[in-house]
Amino acid sequence: MKKPADAVLAVPETAESPSAVVPSGISAPAAAPGEGEARDVVNVSVFAPDLAAVDVHYTDPAGRRAVAALSAEATGTHHGLVAALRPGASYAFWARGADLPDDGQLLLDPFARAIIRDDGGAYWGVHVTEDFDWGGDAAPAIPWRDTVIYEAHVRGQSMLHPDVPEELRGSYAGMAHPAMIEHLLGLGITAVQLLPIHFHLDEPHLQDLGLPNYWGYNTLGFFAPHTGYASAAARAAGPQAVRDELKGMVRLLHQAGIEVILDVVYNHTAEGGQDQKTYSWRGLGDTAYYRHDDAGNYLDTTGCGNTLDFSSPPVVELALESLRHWVLDYHVDGFRFDLAVTLARDEDNRFTPRHPFLAAIAADPVLSHVKMITEPWDLGPDGWQTGRFPQGFADWNDGFRDTVRDFWVAGRGALVGGGEAPNVARLASVLAGSRETFAASGRGPLASVNLVTAHDGFTLRDLVSHHRKHNQDNGESNRDGAEHNLSYNHGVEGASGDEAVTAARLQTASNAMGTLLLSLGVPMITAGDEFGKTQRGNNNAYCQDNELSWLDWTPDGFGRAMLRRTRAFARIRREFLQHQPFVYPTIAESSYLLWFNAEGEPMRQDEWTDGRNRLVQLLLGSTSGSIDGLVVFNGNLEDRRIRMPDADSLQDFRRKDAASTRFELRYGTGARSPLRQGALVGAGELDIAEGSSITVYRCDAPGLLIRP
Repeated sequence: MKKPADAVLAVPETAESPSAVVPSGISAPAAAPGEGEARDVVNVSVFAPDLAAVDVHYTDPAGRRAVAALSAEATGTHHGLVAALRPGASYAFWARGADLPDDGQLLLDPFARAIIRDDGGAYWGVHVTEDFDWGGDAAPAIPWRDTVIYEAHVRGQSMLHPDVPEELRGSYAGMAHPAMIEHLLGLGITAVQLLPIHFHLDEPHLQDLGLPNYWGYNTLGFFAPHTGYASAAARAAGPQAVRDELKGMVRLLHQAGIEVILDVVYNHTAEGGQDQKTYSWRGLGDTAYYRHDDAGNYLDTTGCGNTLDFSSPPVVELALESLRHWVLDYHVDGFRFDLAVTLARDEDNRFTPRHPFLAAIAADPVLSHVKMITEPWDLGPDGWQTGRFPQGFADWNDGFRDTVRDFWVAGRGALVGGGEAPNVARLASVLAGSRETFAASGRGPLASVNLVTAHDGFTLRDLVSHHRKHNQDNGESNRDGAEHNLSYNHGVEGASGDEAVTAARLQTASNAMGTLLLSLGVPMITAGDEFGKTQRGNNNAYCQDNELSWLDWTPDGFGRAMLRRTRAFARIRREFLQHQPFVYPTIAESSYLLWFNAEGEPMRQDEWTDGRNRLVQLLLGSTSGSIDGLVVFNGNLEDRRIRMPDADSLQDFRRKDAASTRFELRYGTGARSPLRQGALVGAGELDIAEGSSITVYRCDAPGLLIRP
């Protein structure tokens, strides 16, 4: 890139070095000696160990391009006090080094708080302020026990919502529109987990195909919000207005009692492989930022061309500063770390739960008080680490996902085909919070973020409607996307007008959603699953910024029924957990879960290992002596006769009147359950569990019926 021709030299008003040199970026205005107020001078600093010299190019108050030379230190930091670099000014670093073009190259500040692209395609940081009227904003601080997460895409969430004004659709403001908040509260959502909103780019191969990176897992700026998710009015007003709109979204969600969790991508950057374009880190300090092998080639544990090296202190500090920035400046409530194993690999590229980055988060006075969620795998050696992250972190539980899919979805398909399906043992394990997965790390069920689907993979409706993926629209000849989905199309591939097929799909999807919301741990619902979103079998829609990915807020009959059922299970979850402790006990004498067989007797070991046993009764209670409810899981295709737990079994809850306990049928996914709601069955009496269904009873608490 050629050096800007209209640049003029800006001489700092003092040559003194700043008292504190930040790793990169622009610090608060420097105070003049003997003066009580800040002068029009800022501290500019960049960590660039690979560069011999660095200048900062920026816009002065007259709108001209100005230049200030930065001095270098032995630590690899270049810094200086720069005059007239005021809020609103764009800036970038002009760098000279052995690996850059002869006349130098313009590089983006890794710590830029806002980013713009000029007419020539270069990216510049923008000096912005943190000023914003938060109006007494306070974090909802929802306990993990009560947390229900909703994974959503800012743009896709509101693009098609009829009640969101057209000018706000697909924006930060649209995400916090009253219609959206009403929907979230109706589902019992306590936290929205947003797909990446850091400033990101489209990969070159997608640009060649004319497709975007819709999901946003290709970060260019770890401190800057993605401009494309702001409303047109905010974009026109400039970077400060974009920041304000995002903060306004957080403020409105907080007012509704909803936390904001950001999906963050610190494992790689948008610079891609070594043969791709240099924007920032590669030009500033390639070996300091990226992981290399002994031959100098990039080590790639991400599948994205490069891997940030978290055995390097500058990388750890970059990520920590970014996290603090989003908590302190934007008031976000937590983070979900994409490919988190990469962030905990040591100098030998091995995962360690004692990694300095993880330890620093746990010890940080700011970060230790917000939610931290890992995607506990990457593509490197020993990349699967579910359950091994330390205390203070919750993990996406892929074991929960696969178990629920295998039992209810693929298992049903196997039985219909005359084959065998999993028994209830693994299902019971995930219902109880996957204790065996997390015990070794000293964590309990609340470290398990339970999911059946996520942004990547089939939607819940597609999971019960497709046997194979249909990713032709992605331009990769259907080679992309997961092959192993544990799905079942119920006899017809894709959309079907057959009412029996639709009813069977609805029942299977309801069983999966019900299991998600009735299990110990922290449930995560993928946006749109609650009302039957389909991507027509595309299980990797990362490049589909269109109606295929956006939420359709005019659901069909399947979708409307699914929404009613999701709301019902969400309400049941709240009722059944209101007497539970904040940390579930793990010792047997204080257990809150009791398991019974079809005859109402405690499950025996041989029944847990019986490969044909696909029915179990789960009794939930508390040490106060209350029995919250009974849930019957019947994975058989046929109806099964069951007997309610008898008086002797209920004595485990120290009830003096156990013999008079009655179970009120509150809800069920079976076809006949709506007709029987409110039916009372006494302890030890018989009832019917419909085939492929979940049936929920309330114990001694008539209350209001949950309508089907």
